[in-house]
Amino acid sequence: MESSFKILGSSSNGNAAFLNTGYSKILIDAGFSGKKIQEKLEAIGESIQTLDAVFLTHEHSDHSVGIRGLSQRKDLPIYANPDTADAVQTKLNKPVHWKLFQTGTEFQFRDLTVRSYSLPHDAYDPVGFNFHWGSDETDLFLKGGSLAWVTDLGYIPEHVKQNIMKVDTLVLESNFDDELLNKDEKRPWSIKQRIKGRHGHLSNKVTFEFLNQTLKTSKIKTLFLAHLSKDCNSVEHVQNYVHQLKKRYSFLDIHVIDPEIELTLTSKN
Repeated sequence: MESSFKILGSSSNGNAAFLNTGYSKILIDAGFSGKKIQEKLEAIGESIQTLDAVFLTHEHSDHSVGIRGLSQRKDLPIYANPDTADAVQTKLNKPVHWKLFQTGTEFQFRDLTVRSYSLPHDAYDPVGFNFHWGSDETDLFLKGGSLAWVTDLGYIPEHVKQNIMKVDTLVLESNFDDELLNKDEKRPWSIKQRIKGRHGHLSNKVTFEFLNQTLKTSKIKTLFLAHLSKDCNSVEHVQNYVHQLKKRYSFLDIHVIDPEIELTLTSKN
């Protein structure tokens, strides 16, 4: 069975992705309203009713606001560590079907092996995820796959690097352009310092320096560059780095997720 992966949106306005392994259908983060998530799923032929589980990286609203709507489906398991679950639950009036894990552990969900690992970000206990499914490439019926979802981090520690190197598909943030952030008039100096800090976000420069060093010894074949700031970054700025990366790694399938896509969708609703 063929697997499929779709990023439903990734920016400061909201983050969510859909993974179908052939046996499991999961949502990674839920940073849009329940209604918007349903619309996005319907656009790819799915729905909230077809989901088997949701996996949350942390409690910030651009990753978790949709839990209120999703929890109307009382049987839908929401996977999160205790700190994330507690932070989200305090904002809700009704209990959620939480399935708790400890950060740093590996566990099974249906055909998925899920590994969580700590990320340096200004949330209670933010995590990245590695998902592995299926069998080796010689099995025609259970073709294997692997995905890492790594957004919202101020730098890339060694343990994150080691996890990233083990997957076929990587989703990694490339949040801001240094010059655009410095010139931005909407954000005060203190916010800019938080964004640049070790518990903030990754700049284009840092992201691509890391990729240049890591790709030659990793398994990565497909790369999604996500969580671009709509004010302090652009697809064009990221593509300038992508062109340089492709010169060294021509085999890579690279996708830059446009932060303006969600704004366009919103204006049509």
